[in-house]
Amino acid sequence: MGWLWAIIVGFVLGLIAKAIIPGKQHSPLWLTTIFGMLGAIVGNAIARGFGVEETSGIDWSRHAFQLVAAIVIVFLGDMLYMATLGRRKQRA
Repeated sequence: MGWLWAIIVGFVLGLIAKAIIPGKQHSPLWLTTIFGMLGAIVGNAIARGFGVEETSGIDWSRHAFQLVAAIVIVFLGDMLYMATLGRRKQRA
């Protein structure tokens, strides 16, 4: 069940990050989901570094760290995706 939640959270974080980032992102939905999952993992690690541990109820501060990390990772990942896609088109 843990993997299912990771995929769902990654999907939601990736879509929210894509909506916040200005302009059009070109990465496919499956890659955006992976970026969102990475954002959740990195955000949890950063939150833990700031002393935010699991609490009862909704932990908004941890989710904020996850969202910021997902925005950064989706933005950078999309730039990398476009750079590699451009190289592939030049070879063809």
